[in-house]
Amino acid sequence: MSFTGNFLCDSFNPGLTSGRFDFSPNTTDVYYIALYTNSATLDASTTAYTTTGEVVAAGYTAGGVVLTPIYATSDGGAYISFNSASWSGSFTARGALIYEPGNNNAICVLDFGADRTSSATFTVQFPPAVAGSALLQLP
Repeated sequence: MSFTGNFLCDSFNPGLTSGRFDFSPNTTDVYYIALYTNSATLDASTTAYTTTGEVVAAGYTAGGVVLTPIYATSDGGAYISFNSASWSGSFTARGALIYEPGNNNAICVLDFGADRTSSATFTVQFPPAVAGSALLQLP
C-alpha cells in the first residue's frame, strides 16, 4: 500500500509564506486535482505533480481537473477549501494530489482510505471553508 495518509506537502509552507500561492476570491492562480492509483508514492515529501501512478482510464485526463478555491475568514483565521471535482467514467482511484501547475507546486496529498471505484461519475467532495472543517486552516 503506497498511500499512508493525508499530507500537507513540505513545499507548501515555504511557498505560502513567500507568496507563491493565492487562494483569495479574486485570484488568478489555477489549482488542479489529479487522481492516483495505489501504485503511486505520494506523501509529505511530494513537491510536484507527477504522472507516476496517476489514473489512466477513459473519462480521465492526465493532470486532473481545475479546482476553484473557496476562501473564508473569521475570528482571525483563514479557511480554504475547493469546489467539488468530478470526472465521467468508470475507474478506480486511491488518492489525489492538489497542486498549482504554474510553478508545479504540490499543495497536499489526499488519501481516500481505500480504493474508490466509480461506475459513471467519480466525485471528490471537499468540506466547507469554515473553522474545524476546511481543507486548509490558517489560524
